[in-house]
Amino acid sequence: MHAFAGTALAQQVPSDTATVTVSAEGKSRQVQDVSKDDLIKVVPGSSPLKTLEKMPGVSFQSADPFGTYEWSTRFSARGFNQNHMGFTLDEVPLGDMSYGNNNGLHISRAISSENIGHVTLSQGSGDVGTASTSNLGGTVQFYSSAPADVFTISGAQTLGSNSTSRTFARLDTGLFGNGSKADLSVTRQRSEKWKGTGAQNQDQFNSKFVQQLGNDHKLSAFFNYSDRKEIDYQDMSLDMIKRLGSNWDNYAPDWQRAVNAARGIFTGGVNSLDDAYYQGSGLRRDSLLGATLNSNFGSMVDLKTTVYHHSDEGQGHWYTPYTASTNGVPIAIRTSEYGISRNGVLSDLTLELTGHTVNAGFWVESSLHSLTRNFYNASGPQDTNVFLSNPTSTGFKQNFATKTTQFYAQDTMSFADNKLKLNYGFKSPHVTVDAISIVGSRAAGEIKADKSFLPQIGVNYALSKNNELFASVSQNMRAFQPGVDGPFSQTQASFNLSSANLKPETSTTFDSGYRFKTADLVGSVALYFTKFNDRLLSIAPPCAGIQGCPSLFANVGEVDSKGAEAALSWTPVKNWTWFNSATYNDAQYKSNYIDNNVVVNIAGKQVVDAPKFMLKTELSYDTNTWFARTGAKFTDKRFYTYTNDAQVPSYVIVNLSTGYKQASLGGLKDVSIQLNVENLLNKNYISTIGSNGFSAKDPTGTAQTLLTGAPRQFFITFSAKI
Repeated sequence: MHAFAGTALAQQVPSDTATVTVSAEGKSRQVQDVSKDDLIKVVPGSSPLKTLEKMPGVSFQSADPFGTYEWSTRFSARGFNQNHMGFTLDEVPLGDMSYGNNNGLHISRAISSENIGHVTLSQGSGDVGTASTSNLGGTVQFYSSAPADVFTISGAQTLGSNSTSRTFARLDTGLFGNGSKADLSVTRQRSEKWKGTGAQNQDQFNSKFVQQLGNDHKLSAFFNYSDRKEIDYQDMSLDMIKRLGSNWDNYAPDWQRAVNAARGIFTGGVNSLDDAYYQGSGLRRDSLLGATLNSNFGSMVDLKTTVYHHSDEGQGHWYTPYTASTNGVPIAIRTSEYGISRNGVLSDLTLELTGHTVNAGFWVESSLHSLTRNFYNASGPQDTNVFLSNPTSTGFKQNFATKTTQFYAQDTMSFADNKLKLNYGFKSPHVTVDAISIVGSRAAGEIKADKSFLPQIGVNYALSKNNELFASVSQNMRAFQPGVDGPFSQTQASFNLSSANLKPETSTTFDSGYRFKTADLVGSVALYFTKFNDRLLSIAPPCAGIQGCPSLFANVGEVDSKGAEAALSWTPVKNWTWFNSATYNDAQYKSNYIDNNVVVNIAGKQVVDAPKFMLKTELSYDTNTWFARTGAKFTDKRFYTYTNDAQVPSYVIVNLSTGYKQASLGGLKDVSIQLNVENLLNKNYISTIGSNGFSAKDPTGTAQTLLTGAPRQFFITFSAKI
């Protein structure tokens, strides 16, 4: 778990090359906005979360060059990992975007990256009106681009390392009828893994419709579809990396070696069943749709209402040597099968009064989630990366019904000719999860998480037009989660013993800072303190991650973090910008915990996967025709055990983007060719940690919970419009 800190740039960089707009001016908390121009400078198809990693306090990790391989993707802002943050797309909640998600989906499936208009990061708390019950540490809000007012056909083709081919095509209708406009797009991506064998493929369809209704009302609606299939990378340990090398992966397509290993016959440095499996894969099929009505009632009243639906079908496949097929093969295909059906509504009312801006609203969601562990016969080296049916046996099956209601209200007051602003508000989340166990020994029952009053108070004082101070304090709660790792992953007996005493996780964050800007400088500094209470920990008995043993769930105490952050953007001359950010984050466990009647001494230890220091530097050049950007990110060592007896080393990654563009060329518009080089210096490093969770100790370096980062990769993209 991570629960920790930061700030960032305060206003827009006064430069032609500025692409990071931090719209926090006048606010009591940090709000940063990444523009469309910044998003298109990364490799097409990359997760927009990867663009945010330049900000102070933000850490992004992934085993693939795109940052879309969800098993490995790790995002943290102010030290809170994505399980403790909130994410939305056009206000529609995406849940916590974790793997095996029960209440949402990852942004890489929710929308094609080319269709994202901008991304807003709110560190520390997020607005009280955000539709999330996991945002202990902030929110990330994605906004789709609007349909163009004129008829446009856009296209882009990316080719590159690992046989990558990504095709994107979009049609904008332009204005038609009585204030109507729409867009439709398709995306097809095919790519091989950078090591081992297997494809990571995705097909997407996105659409959006906007209708102006008179002068005071606007209706917008979208429908997005995604079909993603990916072959997994093998989880590594420090021992495996030393013994087998960073490029080690699963056995496929060598079926006979996998069968031999399942029978205990190891070759080539392998000494364990878990050094490799034949193959693993993930499949996700999602439909997401929503509609929003914006209404203006005079100059003082605005009402915004959104309804949405999300459906998901997913399977995760592993060829397990721990279960034999009924046909005599010593390997079976073990699946985790997911289903989600969510329906919800959000509404926000804004009143503009003299000296006050008042907001109030609600969010209601009903979510049905199913989780099944099935086993299927394996018969040889065949393509099983499809949705399987008719299992030979079922390990467990659970259904969950989650009801969420959240009310919020806030007021922003202005004093002294708007130099002093005070905002105060609260939210009241109430979440109930009902679980039914159909097959197996996993728990059934009901569990609730609710808080009637979670306050948020902030102040902003403008020392001058270009200098301001800010401070805020906020409280947040994370609801209990159904699904793979929540309280219902316990046995019924364990749930009956623990559920009455379980408390939802909460955090209290104090943040203060100073923002400034001059003709060629924009910057900010901040100090923070976060107290994280009632940390929940799933304590599992010793077994390999593939076996999925039942866990114990308990509150294990507090985490305190304190730190400082700074960001500075300098524009020495026209067309050039030099951006720098620095983070210091001291996050420590404050409480020991008991595991099987043994005290685990972690008080005073550093929080796992929370680097103490991070530094980012980026130099950009941008004219009407040529553009280039190179950046380097230092990430400090990270612990992956609670007792801090095991860690991965620090590293520096350098990326490069450069290209040529023309406003018009040969009858085409906005023509560009762009080269991206990821990991320019070909650094060998460990990216993701905690892929199979974290443990108390790893004295022998055998915990398989690490993933190595991708080596140097090249991509070239051609794009144009007509």
